Amino acid sequence: MSEGKVHKAQLYRMVMDKHVCPWGLKSKYLLEKEGFQVEDHHLTTHEQTEAFKRKHDVETTPQTFIDGKRIGGHEDVRRYFGLEVHDPGEKSYRPVIAVFGIAAALALALSTSLFGSPLTVRAAEWFIAFSMTLLAMLKLQDVDKFATMFLGYDLLARRWVPYASIYPFAEGAAGVLMAGHLLPWLSIPLALFIGSVGAASVFYAVYIQKRELECACVGGSGKVPLGFVSLTENVMMVAMALWMLFRALT
Repeated sequence: MSEGKVHKAQLYRMVMDKHVCPWGLKSKYLLEKEGFQVEDHHLTTHEQTEAFKRKHDVETTPQTFIDGKRIGGHEDVRRYFGLEVHDPGEKSYRPVIAVFGIAAALALALSTSLFGSPLTVRAAEWFIAFSMTLLAMLKLQDVDKFATMFLGYDLLARRWVPYASIYPFAEGAAGVLMAGHLLPWLSIPLALFIGSVGAASVFYAVYIQKRELECACVGGSGKVPLGFVSLTENVMMVAMALWMLFRALT
């Protein structure tokens, strides 16, 4: 945009007593952030909104106009400014990275608070245990949806379907018990079993069958590719179980 010139945009968005369109608010913020003076037109009733859509032959609101030209909705405004537009169908490791990042932060903070240093063996144990519980929590939000996706590649679940619904509870229980070093006679074999079966299933599906699947590790709604990260989740469980078994025997 040229400096010194006031750039104007017309924004039409739904602002009603019981509903304020979030995309309209985001469009207004983005336009103002880019230096535009926004003529903010509120569509205050459903009738007014439908009349606006018929007039401009559009299916949705908000709608933004710049220099008399219709730009479109919020995503169209982002494209107009050359900004990234999220593709809901795009596969991404972001959900898993978020889980591991929060688990690591919690483990390091707790270790620093209790032992005066973030780099301790206990911090490593907590990182794995917290990761397990956070991943289990995501699966437990919709067990049926997780189980449906899990059945696509887990070897044991394909032979015994109820295992797909049991898995998130087992993972969560093992993680909680391991975080507190509680009931090792239960947590160690539990983590060792589900981690080993999971690792074998992922390895077979990805590296033997060469299938391109979505991982159920963050629940049924995530679009995380099944592969190295999924394998890492299971290997971490096995490693934690073996470590705790070593501690128990020495």
